[in-house]
Amino acid sequence: MSERKKVLYVDDEPSNLRIFKDTFRRDFKVFIANSGHEALEMLKEELVDVVITDQRMPGMTGVELLRAINSQFNDIPPNRLILSGFSEDSDIKEAFEKYRLSKFIPKPWDYEELKQIIIDAVNQRYNG
Repeated sequence: MSERKKVLYVDDEPSNLRIFKDTFRRDFKVFIANSGHEALEMLKEELVDVVITDQRMPGMTGVELLRAINSQFNDIPPNRLILSGFSEDSDIKEAFEKYRLSKFIPKPWDYEELKQIIIDAVNQRYNG
């Protein structure tokens, strides 16, 4: 059996982190961070396959996190997702154009749909 793919989920709400990790722990090796700064520290130590981030967080938005990943860890991960109930169209557009955002997923999310999006992102990484 192949090694489970690694997903980093970033959200400032502890309940969202817990729900995500509990939901996907059988499908992926899930890492969680409660801020963009924590995520960046984690990426120094752990190579992940996909980063999923909330957009609206104190200290650093999801797009700002993607910008930092793009400059500090340009090759990891190549596919990035924003999972959020809030978005500023110009910020999201910038993330698609400049920071390798591959998909914006609105909250609330559906398990099967989000699982397939993550699988597709991982497959895109390894196939292209």
